[in-house]
Amino acid sequence: MLPADTPILILTTGGTIDKIYFDALSDYQVGETVMAKLLDIARVKRPFRIEEVVRKDSLELDDVDRADIRDRVAAAPESHIIITHGTDTMTDTAKLLSAIGGKTIVLVGALAPARFGESDASFNLGMAFATVQTAAPGVYITMSGSVFRADNVVKDRARGAFVSVEPKG
Repeated sequence: MLPADTPILILTTGGTIDKIYFDALSDYQVGETVMAKLLDIARVKRPFRIEEVVRKDSLELDDVDRADIRDRVAAAPESHIIITHGTDTMTDTAKLLSAIGGKTIVLVGALAPARFGESDASFNLGMAFATVQTAAPGVYITMSGSVFRADNVVKDRARGAFVSVEPKG
């Protein structure tokens, strides 16, 4: 169990979790993160630090963005890290992070923007906070009410959920 005074790093990359609807444009765009607000509403007292990496839909993330995410995770003094991320390419970023040892890394996103009343964002973020404190070092994804090993999950677009897959090898 992680001691209560151990800080958690939250890296934000954009994705649906931080999208805003622009009525004049009839479009959703990634806006400023709402992670601090969600954690304040949830009355989280554990120390945490939020660092923005990019503000992009995950389909717009490229190899340079993913390398930046990996480098920030590797260089962070914190050993427990949550990454907010768009769901479409979350597993791609998770694969890149799997080479980092000694850290517990949890990727999390939402299927509806956090600013919406009926979003899964707060619940998913809560699951990520619990997972990062209790899981062994490695890379995980918390979505759809479950915790998945990052090498054992896919997004099932038809079902609108993340599901386990058979381990390879």
